Amino acid sequence: MEGWHGWDQYAQFYDWENARTVGRRDISFWQDLAKECGGPVLELGCGTGRVSLPLARTLGGVVGIDRSPTMLRRAQRRLRRAGLAHRFRLVRGDIRVLPFPSLSWFRLVMAPYGVLQSLLRDRDLRDALASVRTVLQPGGMFAIDLVPELSRWREYDRRVTLRGRRGGATRISLVESVRQDPSRNLTIFDQEFIERRGQTRSSHRFSLVFRTLSVSQMTGRLRRVGFRIEQVAGDYQRGGWHPEADTCVILARRDS
Repeated sequence: MEGWHGWDQYAQFYDWENARTVGRRDISFWQDLAKECGGPVLELGCGTGRVSLPLARTLGGVVGIDRSPTMLRRAQRRLRRAGLAHRFRLVRGDIRVLPFPSLSWFRLVMAPYGVLQSLLRDRDLRDALASVRTVLQPGGMFAIDLVPELSRWREYDRRVTLRGRRGGATRISLVESVRQDPSRNLTIFDQEFIERRGQTRSSHRFSLVFRTLSVSQMTGRLRRVGFRIEQVAGDYQRGGWHPEADTCVILARRDS
């Protein structure tokens, strides 16, 4: 099982679902952080450009990397429609081995909304953190958004969690199951998106897998590869983190 399995299938529903869940509540945080740090900026697991595209409207030198060609094709279409191709570069690649020159390039690397939790093995996470360090300028910022305590999600089977329309005529339902694998600290989301347009019905099934990583686990790993922890926030306004916070944003700087 690999954490990136399922994302190609998810691509056509990614923006539809996120507009109804995380939506844009984190976008202003990333925009403010990018303005504070300056460019160039790299987003890990950029998907369809949900975070990076708004950044590119106000900041040049934005780069997004993702291993899913389907996600990247959708991001490219959004870039063309927005007229931002000159401000935002898309790269297909592996975040464990970033395909960029080492030695002091990016001022900010972003890992939004649990992207590092799709790295299910310790060595993959270690490689990704070390690779990020090599492409950051000395003193550059690495910002990580974790979904905390996934292991506390209650298991359920085939629950309709979202309903809505796309394009007016198409109705979509998300039927979801949640499974826990406590032996590996994994949470598995089995998803079925059902589309109905008139008398036509289609179904798309796949699974997304995430790993629970605690604040202490992530900060410890960051320190071991040469980062200094600057702040751990519990919301997108940089309020203090606490065990009941529904998000966890870690800001770390590369030591020189």
